[in-house]
Amino acid sequence: MSQINELMKEKGEIDKPDIKKIIPYDEPFLFIDKVTSLGNGKITAIKDLSGKEDFFKGHFVGFPIMPGALTVEGIGQAATLLVRSNIPNHEEKDILAYRLKEVKFTAPILPNNQIRFEVSLIAQDEKGAILQGKAYVKENLVAEALLMLAIVSKTEFRAKFTK
Repeated sequence: MSQINELMKEKGEIDKPDIKKIIPYDEPFLFIDKVTSLGNGKITAIKDLSGKEDFFKGHFVGFPIMPGALTVEGIGQAATLLVRSNIPNHEEKDILAYRLKEVKFTAPILPNNQIRFEVSLIAQDEKGAILQGKAYVKENLVAEALLMLAIVSKTEFRAKFTK
């Protein structure tokens, strides 16, 4: 967690430029604007929606809502940050979605909403992690999922799929 510790501010906060140094995501596919807390097997992260995001233009026409798959992606990105914080050599690893279970959506996410992702680590070893993730708008639960993430060698994984 050394590099991640160095990027954290007080109370485990991480801003967007430093998030980009930890996980391999960038605009327009970065669904975390800031981490508000990280530690003790938990992470809380925020995404502010402006309403101008491209996905709102076509999902749904006349009643724009954030696609559920992108909500789960935000949960997954927060989970990836949490898992990486527990790996000493995390920059040598890729963290991949392996299995999603018990995914539920209870309310739409609308333009100009702020999403709060809360993820708790259930178990982790050198090969993977199990986490429970939830997404909230204000205090309303809007989505949740049980995630299983694989931890793989970045070099080996990428070599396997490139020619």
